[in-house]
This record gives sequence, structure tokens and C-alpha cells, in this order.
Amino acid sequence: MDPARIAELLRPFLSSAPNPCHSEPGRRPSEEAAALSPTQLQRISTYIDILTYWNARINLTAIRDPEEIVTRHFGESLFAARHVFPKVYPVPSVSPVVKDVAVDLANDQIRLADLGSGAGFPGLPIKLWVPDVALTLIESNQKKATFLREVTRTLTLKDVDIQNVRAETLPPSTFDVVTLRAVDRFSSILPAAATLLASTGCLVLLISAAQLKAIHTGLPTFTWDSPIPIPGSESRLLLSSRQKPSENLA
Repeated sequence: MDPARIAELLRPFLSSAPNPCHSEPGRRPSEEAAALSPTQLQRISTYIDILTYWNARINLTAIRDPEEIVTRHFGESLFAARHVFPKVYPVPSVSPVVKDVAVDLANDQIRLADLGSGAGFPGLPIKLWVPDVALTLIESNQKKATFLREVTRTLTLKDVDIQNVRAETLPPSTFDVVTLRAVDRFSSILPAAATLLASTGCLVLLISAAQLKAIHTGLPTFTWDSPIPIPGSESRLLLSSRQKPSENLA
């Protein structure tokens, strides 16, 4: 797919336009959107080619149109990446709520796990956005794990660990960030995701509005930030959480 077209389609997800849920003074609508480098755009183009080829053989995504793959998968994933890691590319208009969620890469390497990674979203786009993240892709389906290895190898991504296991078998309190998106058994997998987090870790969810109730009741020891609407969708949300201070072990 043409990298220039990819950049055009991703612009709404990387824009610093005001968030409709958080009104802040002093924002300038003309603030420049974050820009992906030519290397990042080419890697996304290659990723789409590999995904399209494999998707004809195994069911990785129901979305077949390349432009919709860009907006639905890469757009949503990069929207999360930019808000969780704003210091990689500063976001002047990000809300105070999101600033509390943001993860700082300045001192130590961040350990991030993408649980139920499937076709690699949001984990691999986050890795493209933040190359210094130590990424673990957790995918119990062997064929999907093989696909993830192929993408990682072809894109020459370093420090990516693909675990073809169930999340419950991994050591607890291992990761600084755990992401979840479009996983099966969503309510039942939340406790496993929480177990993988270090005591000060951040859980990042890409969900539909209909899933909010199950999330809040499923992890009572977590405090939740206000959900952030994802551009171009009436129901998709970015939601993040940390353990309540009284529950921290460290």
C-alpha cells in the first residue's frame, strides 16, 4: 500500500486536535499532528502486505480492505501508543487524565505485554511508535504466533518476544504495561492481565462502550481513568487503569 496514503489515513489518529471529552483552554486547533517517518510508513505498508497474504489462509482479521485495516487496526493502535507514550512525540493538548496514564521512557526500558495479540494489534504498531519498548506478544494460537514471528522477522524488529502460551502460565508482576484489544472471553481474561502487571503497572484497553460495565466490576482493586473516544468511531474507547495505591505491594 502507498505510504503516502497510509500517512493520510492515519492523520486523524495522530492529530493533536482537542478531545471532545476534555475541554482545556489554550489549545490551538492548528497544532501539527505527529508525523510518522518514511521508515515507519514503509514498515506499516509491508505489514499490511503480509497480513493480507496470511489472512487469505488463516483468520487473522475480518477486515479485508487495506484502507480499513489502516484506520481500524493501525489507527486505533497508534492512537493508544501516542497517548500512553506522549514523551516520544509530545502531545501539547493531551488531557490531565491522560498525562496521569502516560509512561515515561526516560530512565528504564518499559516492558510491555500485548495479551491475546492475534494479528499483532496494538502491540506491533506500539513497537513501531516506540522502538525502545521491550515487547512481549502473548498469543496461544500457534498459527497466529507463527504469523507474528514472520512479521517481526520481516520488519527486522528487535527485542520482541513472542510467547505461544496462555497468559496464566507466565510469571506474575512482570510488565510495566499490559494491552488488551479484541480478545475472546474479555471479562475472564482481565484478571490474568492484571496479574501480569507490576505493582505500579498500567493496564491499557481498547474496547467498545458496551464493555465498560464488565471492566469496572471485573477489577475492583483498580482505579480507572476517564475513557477517551477513538477518532472515527461512535463506540470505540481507549481506557487505562492502575492498581489503587492501597493495593500496591511495592
